[in-house]
Amino acid sequence: MIKDIKGLHHITSMASDARQNNRFFTDTLGLRRVKKTVNFDDPNVYHLYFGDENGTPGTVMTYFPFANMMLGRPGVGEVGETQFSVPEGSLSFWKERFAAQGVGDVETDTVFGAERLRFIGPDGDAFALVETPDDKRPAWSSEGVSNDVAIRGFSGARFNLHDTASTAELLGFMGYERSEAEGNVTRYVIPDGNGADTIDLAALPKTPFARQGAGSVHHIAFAVENREKQLEVRKALMDTGYQVTPVIDRDYFWAIYFRTPGGILFEVATNEPGFNRDEDTAHLGEALKLPSRYEEFRSQIEANLVPLAA
Repeated sequence: MIKDIKGLHHITSMASDARQNNRFFTDTLGLRRVKKTVNFDDPNVYHLYFGDENGTPGTVMTYFPFANMMLGRPGVGEVGETQFSVPEGSLSFWKERFAAQGVGDVETDTVFGAERLRFIGPDGDAFALVETPDDKRPAWSSEGVSNDVAIRGFSGARFNLHDTASTAELLGFMGYERSEAEGNVTRYVIPDGNGADTIDLAALPKTPFARQGAGSVHHIAFAVENREKQLEVRKALMDTGYQVTPVIDRDYFWAIYFRTPGGILFEVATNEPGFNRDEDTAHLGEALKLPSRYEEFRSQIEANLVPLAA
């Protein structure tokens, strides 16, 4: 069994409009944009990262905003809901804020004893704010979102699957423990995790498969401390029969990827070197940072990217 995974590292989704995406996460949700870079495979598309002050693993939501991308179709074989942790008693603030800013499909519910506020992002992204009374992670306070209500990072995510058995077995191998079940949803928790440490598996045997597009999660990343631990995780997965990519340098972390039995793309990412490797912490996310192989094309790339402040 793998013992080095500490919870989530980041979640990466797709969007149809870069300005709208940036505005939603920095203004509506009050997160900090900690990195403005480009898609490694398509440098004419941003890769935007939003999180806490430092982009701490377990807090970072990232997006590939492909202009005018077709909306995804929700279904099984995907991350069906991204869950953020907020302080106890803060949901009334968020409900009023969402109403004022026109956020769609806002509903309250209670899952595994926690009060939640479900809502939909600009491209139909499924989110939930989860009241978490014991989350001591520092928050990024922004204009209109004070520390006593601000998002602390992820609490976890829900996977929508036809059959949860094989994914449950994989999570167990990755160090997650079965916690409890409620209806068709079973919760798995990483002991002594980083706060972003729950995964819910929803069994939906009659639901059609998802179609990826804007609003869909592209992949979900799990955190390990360093490259040494990552190589140990990679070997353990490969020894179990998973087809795992070589280690890929993503500038701010090293990454490996593999596809789960349920169809979801998993990444295992290192906590090192972090988002301040090429920017001072006080100015994270301000300048456009390019992978070294694209630096010579900076002027062309900048001309093709829409300014986010407009």
